[in-house]
This record gives sequence, C-alpha cells and structure tokens, in this order.
Amino acid sequence: GLVVFGRRWAIGSDDFVLPGAFELFVRLVWWIGILVLYTVHKGQFNCPGGGLLHSYLLGLLILLASIICALSALVYVSMQGTISNPGPRKSLPKILYTRLLLYFPEFIWAVVGAVWVSDNSVQCEKTVINGVIGTVIASWIIIVFTIIGVVIVFDPLGGKKTFYLPDGVSRNLESSQSGQLLYNVKSSATRVWEKRIRLLCCCIVQDDDHRVAFTSIAELFRNYFSDTDLVPSDIAAGLILLHQEQDKMENCPKEPEEVLCHSPSSLVTDDLDVELENAAHYMLFAAAAYGWPYYVYTNPYTALCKLNGDCCRNRPTDSDITGSDRHNFHFGSILKITGLQYRDFIHISFHNKIYEIPFFVALDHRKEAIVVAVRGTLSFEDILTDLSADCEDLTLEEVLENGFVHKGITQAASYIYRKLINDGILNQAFTIAPEYKLVIVGHSLGGGTASILAIMLRNSFPTLRCYAFSPPGGLLSKSLADYTKHFIVSVIVGKDLVARLSMPNMEDLKRRIVRIVANCNRPKYQILLRGCWYEVFGGDPDDFPTELDGRNQDALTQPLLAEESLMVHRSPSYNALEEESHLNSPPQYPHLYLPGKIIHIVEECSSRRLCSSDIKYTARWSNETVFSSILISPKMITDHMPDVVLKALNSLSQEHGSCLSC
Repeated sequence: GLVVFGRRWAIGSDDFVLPGAFELFVRLVWWIGILVLYTVHKGQFNCPGGGLLHSYLLGLLILLASIICALSALVYVSMQGTISNPGPRKSLPKILYTRLLLYFPEFIWAVVGAVWVSDNSVQCEKTVINGVIGTVIASWIIIVFTIIGVVIVFDPLGGKKTFYLPDGVSRNLESSQSGQLLYNVKSSATRVWEKRIRLLCCCIVQDDDHRVAFTSIAELFRNYFSDTDLVPSDIAAGLILLHQEQDKMENCPKEPEEVLCHSPSSLVTDDLDVELENAAHYMLFAAAAYGWPYYVYTNPYTALCKLNGDCCRNRPTDSDITGSDRHNFHFGSILKITGLQYRDFIHISFHNKIYEIPFFVALDHRKEAIVVAVRGTLSFEDILTDLSADCEDLTLEEVLENGFVHKGITQAASYIYRKLINDGILNQAFTIAPEYKLVIVGHSLGGGTASILAIMLRNSFPTLRCYAFSPPGGLLSKSLADYTKHFIVSVIVGKDLVARLSMPNMEDLKRRIVRIVANCNRPKYQILLRGCWYEVFGGDPDDFPTELDGRNQDALTQPLLAEESLMVHRSPSYNALEEESHLNSPPQYPHLYLPGKIIHIVEECSSRRLCSSDIKYTARWSNETVFSSILISPKMITDHMPDVVLKALNSLSQEHGSCLSC
C-alpha cells in the first residue's frame, strides 16, 4: 500500500499506470484542442469579455502543459519495479504531491471559466464559447472523479498501519502495553468492517440477530485481511497469475481434478447413473425453491407473460403458505418449474430473515417421495447467514459422529427442523402419503442447510435421502462428513467456487497469491494487461519469469524476502495479533468438508476460451480432498449457478437414456 500524507492507502505505487495513461491521453487531446482554438482565434479577442477569454485560454494552456508533465512523470515512475520491489518508485509520493497541488489552480480556473460562460455580457464567437463550456465541463468531471477515487482508496485503518517498528521491537513491548495496543487495533478494525456491512445492509430491518451477525462477520474479515500488505490490484494480479499457472499445469500428467477416488463402497457405474438420474429430477425442486427470479432468469422472454396468466388465481386452500408472495408470482413459478399441481403442496414458506430461509414441502408422485426443498442465497439476509462462518458443535442424541458445523447454516437448518417437527408439517405429509420416502434437496446455501437438516432428521427417518447441489465447502467436520456418506449425495459442477469455499481454503489462497505475486519479476500493469487479454481471447498461458526460477528444491520451501515483506511488514499490533492468537487458543476455523458422497461433473471442452454450444459432460465419484484448494477460472462463478447445474444433469441423464435405448 502507498503511504502518503502520513497514512497507508488502498492503492499501490504501481497502480497509477493505467489510470494515469488514460488521463494523460485525455489531457493531451484537450491541450491540442485548446491550442488549435487559441491559434485560430488569436486575433479575434476584441469582443466584449475577450480580454478575459484570452488570459483564460493562455493560462489553461500553461496549466494543462504542467499537468501533462506531472502525469508523464507519474506514469513513468509507476511503471518501474515490481509489486514486491517498490524501491524504483520511491520518488512517486513527491510527484503525486505535485500532481495534487495542480488541482488547486485547475479548480480556480474551472470556477473562472464557469463565471465567464454564465456572463450574459460576453458576445464572442460561438465556437470559442462552446470550447470554453467544454473545458469547464471536462474540468469539473475530472475533479469529481478524482474525489470519488480518493474516497474509494481511503483506508480507515491506514493511520494504524504506517507506524512500523524495527524487527524485535514489537516483541520486546511490555505485555500490558502490547495487549492494549492489540485490543485497540482489533476493535478499530472490527468497527470499520461492521460499519461497512451495516452500510451494505441498510435496506433491511436490523434486530439483535443482525447485530450479532454483523460483529461476527466483521471479525471474520478483520482476521482475514489484517496480516497482509496487499491492495486490490495486487490480489487481481495474483488471481491472474494463479489462473495461468493452473492452466499450464493441465498439460502435466496429474492435475487436481484427476486425483479422484472411486467411491468408498466401490459403487459400480450403474449406481452413478441411477444417482445422476435422481439428481436431475430433484434439481428441479431445488431450482424451483428460488421462485420467480429463477423462472424469469431462465425464461426471460416468456416468463412474465406466463406468470401473469396465473397471478389472478386464488391461492389454493389446501396448501399452507406463509410469507409474502405478492401477485402469486413465487408459487406460480414453483408450479411451472416442477410441473406439480396445487394439491401436491403441503407447506410453502416464503418467510426470509437471517438464519430463517424459505422452503417448501411437496408430494412427488413420480418418485413416491415427500420432498423438502430449501432455497439458496437470494437476499442480504441469506448472505449474512452464509458469512456467519464460525464453527459450533452439532449435538445429536445417539449419534457418535458429532463434530463441528457451519454456525449460520446450522441455525437455518434448526429453524426448518422446528417448523417441520413442531408444527406437524411432516406428520401431515406422511398422513397423506404414509408409504412415501423423505427426500431433502437444496442448492448452494439450500444444499448446505438440507444436508444439516438431513443429519438432524436421520434418527427419526432412517430411510431419508438428501441431494445437496453445489453446497458450501466449509460445512461439516471430517467425522460428520463420513457419517453422511450413507444418505447424502453432493453434486458439484466444474471449478465451482462455493464448493471449495472454506476459511482454511481462503487462507491457502491468500498464501498462494502472496507467494506468486511476490516472486513475479514483471511489473503489475503488464500482468493485468496480459491477463485481461488471456481471459477474453485465450491463447497460451504467459510464462512470467519469477524469482523461483533456478532455485533448488530445498530452497523453494523457504519464503523469499519479497514474500516476507508482504506478510510481515505491518504494524506491531498486527504482529502481536499473529503471535498471541495462534499460541493460546484453538483454531477458530478448523477444516470443514463437503457432505456425503460427491459426484463431480466436469465439462469436456477444448482449450479454446469459447466453446461450442454443444457441451458434453462427464460425471464421476470424487473425494472431498479434491476440493481442498480454490481453482481460479472464468467459470468458477457460473459453474455454481443452478441453471448450469440443471443443464449438466439433464445432459448426463439424457445421454444415459439414449445409451439404454440403443
């Protein structure tokens, strides 16, 4: 992070190349235009107000020339060095001070120009007046965008991160002094993150649960971001380098996605095909739980017309519907997606708060099942539930495999459990269809909630099955994950980010980013430009030279000086945080895993960035260790989307059906 005005900012000294070059281009065009305007009308300033106009244009030419020189120096110096070697850029703060000082005369000139343009007594040539108006507008636009940029890169904790002490000083502080310093910095960082979260969630009604969640999530972000000196562009460069590194590894004999396990119980291919057919069927219920947003997303041209035909119908009296469903759009979408009838629904809940997510219970006559479908993330409340990632014990009677679980998702599962059992919803369903089996499904947050709900209901319903589509990776401890292999099937597509998302995996990603960024010998702007070209147009991964080249294998296990600088050079309070928290307390975020047996669906595609529309998929039994590392890919988000999961399952199911018919 750049240190100017006595504080650290969320921008690096090498981040001025691209924005500086863009402004330099604008200023050059602007300067040439004013020069042409001044030269053409040089002898025509005898009009009323022309003398002031002449002085204004002349001063503007000088001011723009000064700004162009400052910007040229700023861009040139910012291009020097690498991310972890800012030494060649040590003169940049002085140039930046000079550039910022030039905003004062520019502001004055913008005011003078605005006053001159608004003066009705000025009767000069129309072209000149229009040129001055354009100049004034451009000046104010640049000033406003500069102010917005300063606000964006302002680091509220910057003042606490700039006071570095020599090595050993922080370790020799008195325990009471260092403890107080640690407490103050931790409290300040938590308050800053809490304010940011409250600002993002300003539109929702906040109660005690929200306040507890805000504090918990703020501490999570504070813990994650407090021990590195990286700015957002450094992280972007690291992700680009990691993606290209992973693509290069695909040519190796082994890659992370090929380290697969055949299934703990040696299941044959027929069992996989049966589970894929069931998963394709139940994914419709998991997708339907999203209601009208999913239906409109997958049918953008016809959805509203189809739903409007049903919006005026009365709600069914034999279904218990709670929560807001204005115009009957949610329930109408569920009917369209699942193909069920009104009478097939036992209970539908659209109620949504933190730790309380929508779900529905329906009769599936085709599979002879009572289906509990839980909705995934679709609101700010759901996001808060996702981010409440503390671990808590799951206490179950007569189950020896108790362990740690995701706190927020567990509370959501407990809410649905109370509704199903205490409100008699499942009793009502089994009264109607006593011979049916219980199946619990969900996607994303809904998949994680469905998995924990299945664990809670397992003793009462020994034959239940659960299908979790793209569930969060950090969900169950190893003992619970092994216990669920008997009744839960997880379905993951491609390089889905959420299925690999856990705090240990995020810490591993942070270390990988720091290492690859620190060891790259190219300047950041080259990494970003080449990376953008690679992501959009494809091609061969760039072979960036690194400080790792030429080092022996033993040396590779030791951190480099550049890498240490990004992880260790922080305020003494953050050093204390690192030392004290790990020695005296158990890990707050232990390793958590995906639930049940895992089906991994991989897209068969060429190395080209743009694939044909006829995509083929392959599915195989996988192991939770395959998802112990986050893979960087343009599809890491899209592979998680419910329509992509449903498309992949339908493709595999149809392929299996055509093989059987042949």
